[in-house]
Amino acid sequence: MSEYILEMQHITKTFPGVKALNDVSLKLRPGTVHALMGENGAGKSTLMKCLFGIYTQDEGTIVLNGEPVTIPDSRTALDMGISMIHQELYPVLQRNVMENLWLGRFPVKRFGPLSFVDHKKMKEDTMKLFEEIDVDIDPEELAGHLSVSKLQSIEIAKAVSHKARIIVMDEPTSSLTSDEVEHLFKIINNLKAKGVAIIYISHKMEEILRIADEVTIMRDGNYIGTWPSEELTTDLIIKRMVGREMTQLFPEKTNTPGEELLRVEGLTSVRENSFKDVSFTLRKGEILGVGGLVGAQRTEVIEALFGLRHLAKGKIFLHGKEITIKSPRDAKKHRIALLTEERRATGIFPMLNIVDNNTMASMKKYRNKAGLLNDRLRELDTKDGVSSLRIKTPDTHTRIQSLSGGNQQKVLISRWLNTEPDILLLDEPTRGIDVGAKYEIYTIINRLASEGKSVIMISSEMAELLGMSDRIMVMSNGLMEGIIDASEATEERIMELATAGLV
Repeated sequence: MSEYILEMQHITKTFPGVKALNDVSLKLRPGTVHALMGENGAGKSTLMKCLFGIYTQDEGTIVLNGEPVTIPDSRTALDMGISMIHQELYPVLQRNVMENLWLGRFPVKRFGPLSFVDHKKMKEDTMKLFEEIDVDIDPEELAGHLSVSKLQSIEIAKAVSHKARIIVMDEPTSSLTSDEVEHLFKIINNLKAKGVAIIYISHKMEEILRIADEVTIMRDGNYIGTWPSEELTTDLIIKRMVGREMTQLFPEKTNTPGEELLRVEGLTSVRENSFKDVSFTLRKGEILGVGGLVGAQRTEVIEALFGLRHLAKGKIFLHGKEITIKSPRDAKKHRIALLTEERRATGIFPMLNIVDNNTMASMKKYRNKAGLLNDRLRELDTKDGVSSLRIKTPDTHTRIQSLSGGNQQKVLISRWLNTEPDILLLDEPTRGIDVGAKYEIYTIINRLASEGKSVIMISSEMAELLGMSDRIMVMSNGLMEGIIDASEATEERIMELATAGLV
């Protein structure tokens, strides 16, 4: 009997214009965590979609428990004990936990020709399942009331309920706090002890080195190699992922902040338990980093600057003159742009192509007097954006959902540059993006600041704040606790301010 529960042998997959996988192999032992790493576009997701029956490989063999298998669809994969927890969770928010867990397979009780959902058995089965993997969630709680980490726990429970022996986790910690990460790792260790094998996709090096037993690295659709995690370091992983040594994680700063461009005084939300009395300035050509822990209300503040949230009080001054922003249309009129935190939920239009996504925020300038769109000009502007931001795509009419996360993010940056903004509000601009693509995004941000654009950048990554910002504003529990010059900023000082409002 094979020592491997899964072997993916010489997998090749081609799409029009691109070879997504080229002779890729992966071997998985039971009761282990096997990390799958690579830059955005390396082919990780495509390989896993071949395993889960979403795609069918053009060449190669999938061997399960020593036997070659064909996986034509996800239903077959589940029946074979393979489950996949996607990065983006899509629960039915208006239904409760147990209904989400058993959706499509509710237990029923029959009365003659009639059948009814057996809610009592469904609750009992849910509680038994939660006890098995150490999850503490009320089965009757509405899914819409739960945190991301609890929704993720439900997905893990769902995988276990299918008797999964292989679980694929795609960026499972991208939206979790440190405490929630610890709970996830506890669940993973419980699953390992039961012999479940886990394929763990993540860009977070410290997590990989801590949780993984083995690491497979891919690059540009090719298999680079597999190593025991104890033989790897962060530097080695980066070198093998990008094919070169990255001695600099951040580009050299070339911007020079100038005169005051924006001033905010006493910004206070209409909502209770939100931000209050927030004041700061932003200079021309400056990158102002915004740090803080989850719940600090950073996103809420910049959404208010973009007209997405209502203010109880506060003043906004642009070029020294007071302005009113009550809607995104007002913000765009004052040449302010917003890159949202969740690109898949509130950024891209997945079913539309790159041209449509690129020009979505600036349709007015493409309309002629008859109200018709000038598609030739839209195409030209999109090609300019693809070229200047080095967006990797077969062509401009490719659906944006088929691009890697880093390239999707570049299209969104291009979209907002198309509106000719003076101020860019960037909310977690590199979330879920690999180290190589991050550097490209950093280079774009740095270049924009050098050209005189002003940037407010929210980041939960301490190194990113310290490496990119001219000044760092730190928020805690809705309050602005302080602004530190980058030359004087340290991780300790930032954390001290980030926790000040929690005492």
